[in-house]
Amino acid sequence: MGRLGFSEILLIVGLAVLLFGGTRIADVGRGLGEGIKNFKKGMREGDEPEPPPPGAPKRTEIAAQLEPAERKPAAATTPSEAEKHV
Repeated sequence: MGRLGFSEILLIVGLAVLLFGGTRIADVGRGLGEGIKNFKKGMREGDEPEPPPPGAPKRTEIAAQLEPAERKPAAATTPSEAEKHV
C-alpha cells in the first residue's frame, strides 16, 4: 500500500458520481461549505466580550467607591515585604 495516485483518485471520484449523482454531491459540498462558514462565524462571536447591562456602573466608578486601603496595586508584595512576613 502506498499513496493514492491520480488515476486512483479519479476512479474513486467517478464511482462516487455514478453512485450518488452530480446533484447530490453538489448538495453535500454546499452543505459542508455552509457548515464550515457557520462554525467560523460562531468562533468569532465567542471571542467578543459581552457588553455590560445598561445602567451598570463603570469600572472607574467602582474603583472610586473603594476606600484607599482596599485599593492595592497589582504588585503589592515586594521581596522586602515578603521577607517581613517570614
